[in-house]
Amino acid sequence: MAGKLIIIPTPLGNLEDITLRAIRMLKEVDLLLAEDTRHTLKLLQHLYIDKQMQSFHQHNEHRELQRIVNLLHSGKNIGLVSDAGTPGISDPGFLIVRECLRNDIEVECLPGPTAFVPALIKSGLPCDAFVFEGFLPEKKGRQTKIKELAAESRTIVLYEAPHRLIKTLKQLTEFFGEDRLVSVSRELTKKFEQTINASLKEAVKYFESQPPKGEIVITISGKKD
Repeated sequence: MAGKLIIIPTPLGNLEDITLRAIRMLKEVDLLLAEDTRHTLKLLQHLYIDKQMQSFHQHNEHRELQRIVNLLHSGKNIGLVSDAGTPGISDPGFLIVRECLRNDIEVECLPGPTAFVPALIKSGLPCDAFVFEGFLPEKKGRQTKIKELAAESRTIVLYEAPHRLIKTLKQLTEFFGEDRLVSVSRELTKKFEQTINASLKEAVKYFESQPPKGEIVITISGKKD
């Protein structure tokens, strides 16, 4: 009988956010695929779990797919974790899930931390309908994507790295208008968690004087009719 792939969300930063079910699965799986084994080892040590791990990230996932599928077919239960949050959401995971489904291998996905959910709720912007875009293209297609989003009526959620935040906010201002409302959350669940709710113009001014640190979620109000 084939094993199954188990998607295991891990804390964004605060280790108290891991679920009892996730802890049990980390203990029970035969092998753990980790985006960065060094990072995941810290979590396992905190939980007193000793587990065989293998690196599985954007640079090797194509190469490792078939070997992992073979292990699953042999009866191994394999867990997948990213550095933080839920695998597959702007992190490795999509390819292995798709390959498992193509090979009739069961996939189990645990609920758990995802950065954009608390950021969206804290923004105070409408949550009943929103579009999640993850990271904008860094070069090719970036301007086209921003122009497309400028016409979006739903709340828009983006991920961004701190060194690109000001550039992104300025580009959004150019196409969305300086008065469009934005919420910028960083270091979610961590000691220095911060959310700034402002207009795009005000957000640019703030972060030019206060260089951001940590991973960032940008939530923008949709275009009004």
